[in-house]
Amino acid sequence: MFQKQFRGAASKLSEIGLTPGHLKVLMLLSSGEAMPMGSLAQGLACDASTMTWLVDRLEERGLVERKMLASDRRVKTVVLTSRGLKKTAEVKKRLYKPPAELLDLDEETLEVLRDAFAADAHDSVEKVSTGR
Repeated sequence: MFQKQFRGAASKLSEIGLTPGHLKVLMLLSSGEAMPMGSLAQGLACDASTMTWLVDRLEERGLVERKMLASDRRVKTVVLTSRGLKKTAEVKKRLYKPPAELLDLDEETLEVLRDAFAADAHDSVEKVSTGR
C-alpha cells in the first residue's frame, strides 16, 4: 500500500511539473518567510549546487524568487511568490487527500492503524537514538 501511495504521490507531482526535490523546497518555504540558500540546502541535506539547480527550476516557473539579504548582500535568500504560495497549497491539497482504501475503513480500524503506525514510528526513533 505504501509503495502504491509513493508512486501515486510522485505521479501527482509529475502531473503538475514538479519533482520530490521541488516539493521539499516548496514545503520548507511554505511559511512564506524568505530563507537563505544555505539553510535550504541544509534542510534538504544537499549541497549548494543541487539547491541552486532546484531553485533555478522553481524560479523559471515563477514559483520562487531570489533576493539579497539586506544585512549581507553576499547571502541570497529565496521566497515563494504568490504563484508559488498557490502552487504549494494545491500540492498539499492533492498529496494529503486520503487514499480511497482508507476512506472506506471504519473509525475503529482507522484508530488501530493510527496506533500501530505511532508505535512503529516510536520504535524507529528509539532505534535511531540508541544506535540499534
